Amino acid sequence: AEEESLPVVTFGSLMTEGTTLSRRGQHDKALSCFNDALKLRAGDKHCLITRSKCFLKLGDTENSLKDAEASLQIDKTFLEGLYQKAETLYTMGDFEFALVFYHRGRRLRPDLHKFQLGINKAEEAIVNCIGNPSSVKLESKEELCFVSRQAESKKDSQKQQNKPTKDQKWTKKQSPKTERQLLGELYADKAYLEKLLKDEDLMQSSTRQGIKVVDLVLGGISYLNHRRDFWQQQKPIYARVYERKLLRQGRMQDKKRKPSDIGRSIAKNMEDIELLLARGSAEESCRKAEGMLKKIQVLAEDEVPNKNELIGNLHSCIGNAQLAMGQMEAALHSHKMDLDCARQTALTDAVSRALDNIGHVYARMGKFQQAINTWEEKIPLAQSSLEKAWLFHEIGRCYLKLDKAETAQDYGQKSLQSADEDGDVEWQLHATVLVAQAQVKLKDYRSAIMNFERALEKAKLVPSETAQNGIIA
Repeated sequence: AEEESLPVVTFGSLMTEGTTLSRRGQHDKALSCFNDALKLRAGDKHCLITRSKCFLKLGDTENSLKDAEASLQIDKTFLEGLYQKAETLYTMGDFEFALVFYHRGRRLRPDLHKFQLGINKAEEAIVNCIGNPSSVKLESKEELCFVSRQAESKKDSQKQQNKPTKDQKWTKKQSPKTERQLLGELYADKAYLEKLLKDEDLMQSSTRQGIKVVDLVLGGISYLNHRRDFWQQQKPIYARVYERKLLRQGRMQDKKRKPSDIGRSIAKNMEDIELLLARGSAEESCRKAEGMLKKIQVLAEDEVPNKNELIGNLHSCIGNAQLAMGQMEAALHSHKMDLDCARQTALTDAVSRALDNIGHVYARMGKFQQAINTWEEKIPLAQSSLEKAWLFHEIGRCYLKLDKAETAQDYGQKSLQSADEDGDVEWQLHATVLVAQAQVKLKDYRSAIMNFERALEKAKLVPSETAQNGIIA
């Protein structure tokens, strides 16, 4: 009984806690969660990417790159892996290689806007550094591994230093408005130095140490240009649209609290609510979410960005906490409220989440047909093979409970197919067990034994003795 009261540390709970800590900026603590999660499920590509992002936040680009590349060794077409590798290379200043991986991601998924944004900022950074990108030559290899751009183009950069003309040409291209945005307070210094250049007598003179004034002034302008170009790479102008929008909202606010303050407060409270539930304090999580919901509902639309979406999120959090406390009817009501908000805002992800949770509550209540109907509505919204594997498995289990063994077997096969596509051993195991259990009910014992044996082989690959013992039994 004492053992049962201890919280069970699972892969999922470690991932949830790590993600929440990372969002809070506690990247060191988050990192240890991801390390522990990878001990439970070595080589999990989603966890590797989450840890890679964490390393990047800590400034450890080397390990960030290793994790991104490890996820791609598991699956060459893993979109998050390609994006994270590109982002890490971009942060390291290897813009040409980053560009290769942004392009690779866009070829696979042209609809994902983030790859196009990546291409834009990498191309912009290349132009800032070396001028025309057509002068960059990449060796054509079967698999592009990381080679340091700095090491490769040392000679080129030395040549570039002897050509101030390119720097001056680029200066002309920048509009004063853009430069003011990029340089901030230093813009006035640059304008002053450029004004000095027009004073020919001063430019001909030298300091006591024999240094020409013109060289000092040009050196100062060159430094400010490099600083401007650096900020252009770190945060290109198009990436500031959202920030400008928030600033405009801020100016429009006559209230004492700025929207950015409210936004930060909301984000922190949402993380607290999630963290409390992840740590098993469902009652406290529910109380905090209900209190926050009351406050949000009385605020005006322009005070809270995406108010309806946030209200839906809070109903979802309350529903999850109520489910954990065993309050089934209340949980069902909360998740249906979340579904209403999601449909009003036409957010596919939120609709999918709400249907997911409603089905889960119905299944826990023993209303298996309602659970099936809800989850079947979610199938077209499932975004990954892993999500489909889970969904088909849950529907199959409900059919098994309703003694519809043949349909349960069909869904078990569908679940297995999706798990195979994703290469997830754990869901391959669950799906195989479901198929075998359906075959037992259909009195197809030979097939059932064969599938139980397959499941046992897969169970040896999953770090769970209970799974093995259950199958043997």
